[in-house]
Amino acid sequence: MSEITLSDDIKSTLVNKLQDYFTEELDQELGQFDGEFLLDFIAKNMGAYFYNQGLYDARAVFESRIAAIDEDIYGIEKPVV
Repeated sequence: MSEITLSDDIKSTLVNKLQDYFTEELDQELGQFDGEFLLDFIAKNMGAYFYNQGLYDARAVFESRIAAIDEDIYGIEKPVV
């Protein structure tokens, strides 16, 4: 698997969310550099878990759709005499 990379816009949004969380929930200030460092740590050490869960969820949707298509195909099968 390749390394998880985020666009600058997404990274900035996520750092802002981390800063807001630290301020509101922990009553601590998180600077821009520290926020980026924390985000990089989370992405590197935990990102694969979130990524894989997304794949599992997508696979479940795909398998459900394939099962429905399979049922539809059996539904149009012509009887053989």
